[in-house]
Amino acid sequence: MRLAFRLVATAQAALLAVAGVVLTGTTPASALPVAGTVITSASVAVPPEYTSIATAKKIQYVSSAPNGTLLTTSGLVFTPKTNKQNRTVVWAHGTTGLADKCAPSVNGDVFWPEARAAVLELLRRGWTVTAPDYAGLGTAGNHPYLVGLSEARAIIDSAKAARNLDSALSTQYAVDGHSQGGQGALFANQIAPSYDGALVLKGSAAIAPVSNLNLIAPQIPGTPGQGYLVMALYGINAIEPTFNPNTYLAAPARAKAPVLASECLYKILDAYAPLTPAELVPNGVVPQIVLDKLAQYGNPATSAPSAPILIVQGTDDEAVPYDITAGPLVDELHTYGAPEQFVTVSGANHDGAVFATTTSVADWIAAHFS
Repeated sequence: MRLAFRLVATAQAALLAVAGVVLTGTTPASALPVAGTVITSASVAVPPEYTSIATAKKIQYVSSAPNGTLLTTSGLVFTPKTNKQNRTVVWAHGTTGLADKCAPSVNGDVFWPEARAAVLELLRRGWTVTAPDYAGLGTAGNHPYLVGLSEARAIIDSAKAARNLDSALSTQYAVDGHSQGGQGALFANQIAPSYDGALVLKGSAAIAPVSNLNLIAPQIPGTPGQGYLVMALYGINAIEPTFNPNTYLAAPARAKAPVLASECLYKILDAYAPLTPAELVPNGVVPQIVLDKLAQYGNPATSAPSAPILIVQGTDDEAVPYDITAGPLVDELHTYGAPEQFVTVSGANHDGAVFATTTSVADWIAAHFS
């Protein structure tokens, strides 16, 4: 694994060159690419079930790290063939992994079935749908996994990019996110007024959103989800290079690190699942400094939302505990007068909550567009 998340000089020069900018000693700031600038765009095949209703382009576009550094991010833009409503919905995907091969725009195998179902319903409504990969997935740099501000910028900038591709699109957009993407949808709602420029966020739907990581992480050692915690440590390292994951992982867990660079989610989970708690983290206990860092970078609802919020959560979720969403997260949002709606899906697991609510989530978005 590369241990630093930075846009190196050569990568930045390449970004500028592809965007058609030649730097001189007197290049004005106005000539530099801005977030949402489309660098490359190419038509790609859509999933078979989309063939009759949408076309797709893979794009690379300019986004930014939480510290403001420009970077290149990739993703997909789906355009409906008929009934086009000229509004944009961002589909924010759940966890796929850390390696470049785990970018959904690169690898259709990680454009998960629940994602396909959700996007299909959005396209049926006539909305343009963007599907960002997030920073460091399929493009230069490491992926800041579960760093909410990084996800939020990629999400919002994908909507800007779609409008730069299609001037007919209105300024209105919404975000529909699942799991990691649900976390990103909530962060996007927080930063939209200061980051989305001319765009107008109409609402964020967050399905099984990751939140309160400092409460979830202590429960992970000894469970099938141990790989999530390891990826989260590397996500912190991607945004804070002095944070060394090896310091907080036990030797057996450290030995499995190559899987993070070569495989995607399910093989990562399979690799770490057999470890005992003490083989994952020293003494089987997640250190307090890790909990603090996870909260710092990954906990949404730390400032007021800017648009309506829909929270959807399955009661039998094996990845994001129902009690965390229904309890602390909803309580935190209520301090700001949100969410507008909290929906419990009885008996639904992590992915099942998406399948069960594709229509109702799209209905909610439609109501807020109108």
